[in-house]
Amino acid sequence: MRSTVLVARSLQKASVPPALLSDPTPGSLQPTRLAAHVNGAGSSCSVYLASGCRVYRIEIRLDASVMLSKGKESLLIPDNAQVISSSVVDRCPHRSEIQSVALAEGEDDCLILGTVDSYGHLIVSRLDIVADDIDRTSYSVPPRDCGVGEGSWAGVCFSPMQQSMVAVARQLCKTIDIYDQDIHVRSLRTLWYPSSFSFVQYSPHVNESSSLLATAEGSQLSIWDLRMNNNGGCVHRITGSVGDIIYSTCSSPSGLIASGGTDRAVTIYDPRRWSALSRWVGCSKFEVLRFHQLTNLSSTSKVLIMRLPVDIGNKVSEHSHFEGIPTGWGFQSVPTMM
Repeated sequence: MRSTVLVARSLQKASVPPALLSDPTPGSLQPTRLAAHVNGAGSSCSVYLASGCRVYRIEIRLDASVMLSKGKESLLIPDNAQVISSSVVDRCPHRSEIQSVALAEGEDDCLILGTVDSYGHLIVSRLDIVADDIDRTSYSVPPRDCGVGEGSWAGVCFSPMQQSMVAVARQLCKTIDIYDQDIHVRSLRTLWYPSSFSFVQYSPHVNESSSLLATAEGSQLSIWDLRMNNNGGCVHRITGSVGDIIYSTCSSPSGLIASGGTDRAVTIYDPRRWSALSRWVGCSKFEVLRFHQLTNLSSTSKVLIMRLPVDIGNKVSEHSHFEGIPTGWGFQSVPTMM
């Protein structure tokens, strides 16, 4: 059985200038208050991070000649990176603490910046990459309950195929609201507190990839189809071990869905096989292969779930958030028995 392991080419560390942010506020357990965008040919990186009610931008120089440094037991040692510039982003006037920051690439050399605070107030701004963003448009969406009640963690993500579509999750309310710009499309009600979610980038069973949403709620991973009304739109629900809370989930362009949490493992789901084996299979290369019985309202297929051990220091994968814990994982299709 072949496998593919992503290995880091370099690890660089940049310090936030104290003059820009001297006393950062503590965030939630999920590392969602930071987003990065690599500029041009990879010579620099723009990092957007939130603290309190404000968003800050730091320009970091990326040196391709820096080699990866390792210590004892192959522990990665970060090299210091140069901070080119730093500033405050004045396009996000929140009144409560910002919980999540998300970036998407727009047209005409612009970035789409989305921020949401602890009460679910969403602000979306368009930022120029090479020039000032004075003439760029922004819009704001207040929470559905007008911000009444207790604040909690909230998340935001953009659809990879439809830039106007954005989702906002509120943990304490157990809701995920879908918007087409500032127009509310629908609300999803989760069983547990949502902690991470993302649009599925690709699925061969649907024509529009933006219709599927993968959500981590407690120890469960749920798949929602925005085009369906049965069961509130939830078409699949995968339950993990009791107590193993999922804190992060994402999808790849090939359609694979990855999740990780307190079990210190990365679980990879292949939605092309919604499936039917209820046994554990040992594996010499990976930790274990696990199959679940799942029933779709429209069809029955197979899902392959691969759980791999996380070895911090020996294996490192690329991650969209700099605050994420280094993890290692690979995927290769495996013949199954029916």
